[in-house]
Amino acid sequence: MADFGTPTPLPTQRKPSFPISPDLRGYLRRYRRERELPITYERLRAFHEVIPLTDDNGKPTLWDTVIYDASEMSALNDALKEVYAWLKVDGDLSVVSHLYVDRVDFCTFGNSTPFRIRIVNAFNDNQDYFYVKKADASRIYGIELEHLLSPNRLNFLIHGNTLVEEHVAGVPGDIFIRDWLGIRKELKAVRVAKELVKFNERCFVRLLGDMRSYNFVFVVTPDFEEAQLRIRAMDFDQQSYDGRKNFYLPQFFKDNSPLAHFCLRHLRPETAHQYQREEQTLILQRAALAAERLGLLLHAMGRDPIAPASHVHSLREGLAAHYDRTDFLRCESMGALIRQNLESIRRDIGRPVVAEIEPE
Repeated sequence: MADFGTPTPLPTQRKPSFPISPDLRGYLRRYRRERELPITYERLRAFHEVIPLTDDNGKPTLWDTVIYDASEMSALNDALKEVYAWLKVDGDLSVVSHLYVDRVDFCTFGNSTPFRIRIVNAFNDNQDYFYVKKADASRIYGIELEHLLSPNRLNFLIHGNTLVEEHVAGVPGDIFIRDWLGIRKELKAVRVAKELVKFNERCFVRLLGDMRSYNFVFVVTPDFEEAQLRIRAMDFDQQSYDGRKNFYLPQFFKDNSPLAHFCLRHLRPETAHQYQREEQTLILQRAALAAERLGLLLHAMGRDPIAPASHVHSLREGLAAHYDRTDFLRCESMGALIRQNLESIRRDIGRPVVAEIEPE
């Protein structure tokens, strides 16, 4: 397995957006991810004015607040509240009547050019967010694999070619490096390093790429003695597209260099391998619990051309050398490579972790 050596720059190629295939849409309907919603991405694109959004210090952000025609605002706000109700409480509008849409922001950075909607509770001013994006098949595979194989649950909905995602709360990785890493005394260094190893392994096994520091967050939970930590991905655009093996190992991104060096300082190789093996075992357990669902997802993914054949062939060669297993060389899709990744860490289990399921 990879160790935390010196990170090297890994530029990101702009990835095209892929349509939702019939197999994937059937999967989404089966597991209630697809709903009839009163809003679409294209409807939100009909704004007529933008105001640059600044942070608390007055510095510009990557977001603009968008303004809609006054005649549209009331109906649009009601529609966005209904979408939030479907996302959070299965469409029960009776428990969201006291909420209001405070702001709609738009970001032109990245592949998904998302809208971010801020929802506020009128009784206590508590706020929450959700996102509306153009549906992209590889991103949907990424979110669903996160839901099934990571310790985190992530809710989303599909309506035609519109994707609605809940907000992933936490401290952005680049902010954590700047303001928390090695500074906050309530965070024990070994616990931080341990979670970095586990996150690195989760991304690699399920082939989630481009996990540079601004694409994941740190979730800090106070404990009775020392704070606990978990890293969560929040960007899934680069799920199983790139052909470079190291693109799926966060440790190799230049932005994450401080994190890689932090692990080198605080973990012995034997301990890092222990934590890596712990996470592999947990991934296999999660896969076994969701075997039928995961099998259907990987079946759809295996039939979906979400990466050029040259990328698949380059990656399978890298993984074959990494695991020293020629089985990878028979894989012809990204879905097959993830399945083989799981089988490669299943050395001590006498049965497949992913069921071979044919869709109905």
